[in-house]
Amino acid sequence: MSVVADWRVSTGETTADDCVYHGQIESDCSGRVAVMSKDKTCSVLCLRGPTAAGKTDIAVQLTEMLPCEIISVDSAMIYRGMDIGTAKPDAATLARAPHRLIDICDPTEAYSAARFRTDALQAVEAIIANGKIPLLVGGTMLYFKALLEGLSPLPSADTAVRVQLEADAEQVGWGEMHMRLAQVDAVSAARIHPNDPQRIQRALEVYEITGRSLTELTGSETREPFPYPLKKLIVAPPERAVLHRRIELRFQQMMAQGFLAEVEGLYSRAELHAGLPAIRSVGYRQLWAHLDGELTLDEAVERGIIATRQLAKRQMTWLRAEKNEKWVDGSDKNVMNTVLKYSSIGTI
Repeated sequence: MSVVADWRVSTGETTADDCVYHGQIESDCSGRVAVMSKDKTCSVLCLRGPTAAGKTDIAVQLTEMLPCEIISVDSAMIYRGMDIGTAKPDAATLARAPHRLIDICDPTEAYSAARFRTDALQAVEAIIANGKIPLLVGGTMLYFKALLEGLSPLPSADTAVRVQLEADAEQVGWGEMHMRLAQVDAVSAARIHPNDPQRIQRALEVYEITGRSLTELTGSETREPFPYPLKKLIVAPPERAVLHRRIELRFQQMMAQGFLAEVEGLYSRAELHAGLPAIRSVGYRQLWAHLDGELTLDEAVERGIIATRQLAKRQMTWLRAEKNEKWVDGSDKNVMNTVLKYSSIGTI
């Protein structure tokens, strides 16, 4: 156990006075929990990484070692009825370690980064009020950015503008719409993929409403930072090939668990379609295309695996640009010791 003044040792039965906002918690090699004196300001824990890296396993174990409560930071797990393809924790796992901000939307709904920030801050405050440690867990980097760095004030969605943009896209295609965006906001166009209609539409919508580019608006306004100190960890294997194998294995496991049947259930709902953000989620999009007759099942599975690897690559690119983060390998047998030590004040 590290040597810090005024440690009090318990057997893990911590109270509100012992939790992270009144005293930082650290575990020694015997599994006991040590609690630091109350005069220390302590941290929200932040656990992020690429898909299939093992974040959930670590998070669930943390809830059994520390008085943590998980807040999901995942843009697909928010949707009800999308369980297998999002690798959502099963009922038994959720009974052990409840997750906030999962199953909060119907797949017909859109859910913005701004709304996530509001919901996540409310969850953090509620967890603190209950005398526990907020544990942010997930891989949706835009949500993390919105929460931790704040958002610039932007105009609300305008139905009339969106309808017009969608009509334009029906005529010329989203590739042409991406070129239109490049003419008014080259920076956003370079950042947004031509096959990402949701973000192309939003960037064009902002320009149509305000006459100013998304880049100009987000660069000129003051952002509200995250109001609590953080301890940030990244879970990722040291080699890309290892992550690729895990992604393929998990996708095949999801298929064996009934992923296709899950998508068939969504497909049967007349109000759902391939243009919705929920259905554009990795894996769902490819199986939906199979049900539309565009792909064979084998092709859909192969493309789903490729798309998941591409997602992981984008996540890793984002994470490598981060600073002051502790990287851990989820498959390391000593990973929990590392995580517990880093989660403690004064430990690096």
